Amino acid sequence: MDASRRGDMAGDIALVISNKAEAYGIQRANSAGIKTVVIDHRQFESREVYDQAIATELNKVQPNLIVLAGYMRILSHEFVEKYQGRLINIHPSLLPKYPGLHTHKRAIEAGDSEHGATVHFVTEELDGGPPIVQGRISMGDSDEAELASRVQQEIEHKIYPLAVDWFLNGRLQFRDNHAYLDRELIPLSGIQWTNDD
Repeated sequence: MDASRRGDMAGDIALVISNKAEAYGIQRANSAGIKTVVIDHRQFESREVYDQAIATELNKVQPNLIVLAGYMRILSHEFVEKYQGRLINIHPSLLPKYPGLHTHKRAIEAGDSEHGATVHFVTEELDGGPPIVQGRISMGDSDEAELASRVQQEIEHKIYPLAVDWFLNGRLQFRDNHAYLDRELIPLSGIQWTNDD
């Protein structure tokens, strides 16, 4: 939202959807005059039926790209297949390290010297879609909360708008289960972003 306002990213945010009415993203979007929809997953008999309700809302705005941010639910096969190549996520680790939850704690416990975040295309494999871009920071002596905050502020807020901008400008594509930037295959480690980029 901030990157879009600053003009650092092509496109506008057409809709924000959450399964939680109290989600900060819903509050921020409402304050900015962006359309929001809350769909409580507990009101649906299955993940598939819930995802169909989300797809119904998405179809009303016909988004070019669906950006997952803090969305902690696994998407159904049908949903991923329907939006394949237009669905991206950000994960707080240097994938393929630490898919799933508790990534900061796991990096600290492993004694890693670096940590970061990865933007990737979404596939049916949890946090296993082709990486687009990664950013790294030195671990230092950060505790789990400090590390999470640093990764979000220093990395996530920079690389996510960058990947969105690449996609909306036609530079980023998903083909044959691979990510391409400017028609060049992106390595399995993703493009390595630095603060100089």
